[in-house]
Order: sequence, then C-alpha cells, then structure tokens
Amino acid sequence: MQDRNAVVTGATSGIGLATARLLAARGCNVMLNGLGDRAEIERVCADIAAQTGARVVWSPADLSRPDETRALMAQAAEALGPVDILVNNAGVQHVAALHEFPEEKWDLVLAVNLSAAFHAIKAALPAMMERGGGRIVNTASVLGMVGAPHKPAYVAAKHGLVGLTKAVAIEAAPHGITCNAVCPGTVMTPIIERQIAQQARVTGLPEDEVLDTVFLRRMPTGRLVRPEEVAEAIAFLCSDAAASITGAVIPVDGGYSTH
Repeated sequence: MQDRNAVVTGATSGIGLATARLLAARGCNVMLNGLGDRAEIERVCADIAAQTGARVVWSPADLSRPDETRALMAQAAEALGPVDILVNNAGVQHVAALHEFPEEKWDLVLAVNLSAAFHAIKAALPAMMERGGGRIVNTASVLGMVGAPHKPAYVAAKHGLVGLTKAVAIEAAPHGITCNAVCPGTVMTPIIERQIAQQARVTGLPEDEVLDTVFLRRMPTGRLVRPEEVAEAIAFLCSDAAASITGAVIPVDGGYSTH
C-alpha cells in the first residue's frame, strides 16, 4: 500500500483512529475525518506522520451534511492526490424505545451512518474507475446482520450499509474496485461508552450489568473486541491480497453473529 492515498472517516478515536494509524504504518498517506479538540487532533496527526513518514491531514467535515461530505473528498484529493482507499467508518448512535425514539435522532443516525457513505462513495468512484482500481471498506456492525431492541435507527442504517456495500461491489468490480463491509461486535469506543449509559437509563440496570447482559452475553469470547483487531481486517481488505474479495460482509465480533 506504499504511497496510496486513504480517507478514513470517524478517525479521531476508536476503530477509525486505529485504522488510520495502521494504514499510515503500511505506507498510505491518510486524511482523517472526525470531530474533537482541534489541538489534540492536530497533535495526533503530527504523531502519526512522525512515526510513519506518511502525509497525514485532517478534515472536520460534518458528515450529516452531504455538501460537507463531498467537500471532504475533494479536499482529500487536493491535499494528498487521487483517493485510492475510502474507509467509511463514521457513526453515531441513539438508544430509545421505538415508540419514544426522537425523529430528529432517526434522521441524524441514518444521515451519518448510511447516507454519508453513499455520498463519499459516489464522490470517490469516478476517479477510481478512471485509474482502474480502488478499495472501499464500510464499517457496518453485527447489527447490520441481526436486530436489537432500542436501536431502530442504528440497526436500519447498518443493514442499509451492508446492502449498499453489495450494490457498490457489483457495479465497481469491472473497474478493479472492491467494496466490502466489516461488522464489529462490541468495541469499547466512545460510541459504545455512550450506548452503555443510554441502555442503563432505558433498562434501569447498572452500567456494568448492561455491559454483561446486553453487550457480552452473545459473544462467545466473553470479551470486548479491540479497535486494532477491526483495523487489521480493514487494512487487509485494502491490500492487494484482497483483490478477489468484494461484496463480503465480514464479522469481527467475537462470535456474536454465530448465534
């Protein structure tokens, strides 16, 4: 992956940051996208660049807005060169019973978790097709494969992202472009920390009990997935070794989806 140019959304923490670090270590120049403290993010970018020798830049684009998503892709091409790798990892979550689920939260979750991937892929494809190759990886979830209570928007968005992955894979394959999805189980990221707190409020259970009964109960390994484990799967799908893998939906979930 030496000197390939990658965009990783939701890359200022968790899976996205682990992925950005790993791609840079494998030789990619990387644009990180995500929210957070500007000074801290710039420090992280400088740290990755110093450790890997990669060009590393950052965009604070709000992916709930299609115009900013399109601008992100244009900015990446300007800063790094043609985008070879796109990792759609950004995600938001809200937990509530369906009959109480705020409509504005439904719109936000679908916008960031699903529609942003569509807009980013649409922006990336023409140049990838012109060059005859590219890699697209979408971070879905085990909840893109199975259902769960109190997360209607997230489940719907992640199922939609799996479907989008398969549709893009079919269209892009003749151009040497692959599109795959990874489906993590419970990874202790900021979004999961917030989910645990929200589930505790919804169910009335203590947070440690929520972790055991809601998140780990269906994971045969009995432990959380590490962000670096998901990043390794994503990096493999971005490599030449994965050239014949497309349209795949790959769980990295500690066995959750085997039930």
